[in-house]
Amino acid sequence: MNSVSEPMRRLQDRINLRFRDVSLLRQAFTHTSYVNEQRGARAQHNERLEFLGDAVLQLTVSETLYRMYPDRPEGELTRLRASIVCEPSLVRFAEALDFGQVVLLGKGEEQTGGRTRPSLLADAFEAFVGALYLDQGLDVVRGFLDEHLFAHLPKTSRLPLKDHKTELQEKVQQWSLGPLEYRTIEERGPAHDREFVVIVQVGERRLGEGVGRSKKEAEQRAASRALAHLQEGEGGARENGSHEPS
Repeated sequence: MNSVSEPMRRLQDRINLRFRDVSLLRQAFTHTSYVNEQRGARAQHNERLEFLGDAVLQLTVSETLYRMYPDRPEGELTRLRASIVCEPSLVRFAEALDFGQVVLLGKGEEQTGGRTRPSLLADAFEAFVGALYLDQGLDVVRGFLDEHLFAHLPKTSRLPLKDHKTELQEKVQQWSLGPLEYRTIEERGPAHDREFVVIVQVGERRLGEGVGRSKKEAEQRAASRALAHLQEGEGGARENGSHEPS
């Protein structure tokens, strides 16, 4: 079935693009839960497009940052790229384009809040980029990202270059909490779809936990949650006249 839904038509109007092969557009927004409920139908879910879109994003973002910030060293560009293609950023881009109303979900996923699930939205954004690349090529992908992603980046030298791990390290040093340790406590899923569970701790004190498709991604998410935890504690410490978060 190659027809597109009304939300998909509205999305194409919103971004001023028309897919030549609408089956690619439909596949980009087809979640595995929807396919599992379509008995006898030949629907395809979006995981392969997500895989491709991730690579296209990495390339396009890398090239754009290289051109936008010619004086920035490799390490800073790497951190900025990580901040752009991380899940929270992709979720914001997907929400701005109302991707949550476009995805095709199974009934169970729908009932458990799938339309607002961050991982689902980030995956849909990557899958859409992959579909757009196959349908219209890299130049069109660049144009789409220029308008809906890169246009929101600062043009000045004041860049959000700190990643979560760097920021957490600075906070821990500021409060003299001790050395940080990241530990992988679980690996789950098949080899082609592996997930890692990582915790970050100071001594025996666990600060945060993160899940990702690579250890680096899981560490970043663990650091992000640790920062949120420490910032909450910092607010309480200020109220109590203390300098160290609880």
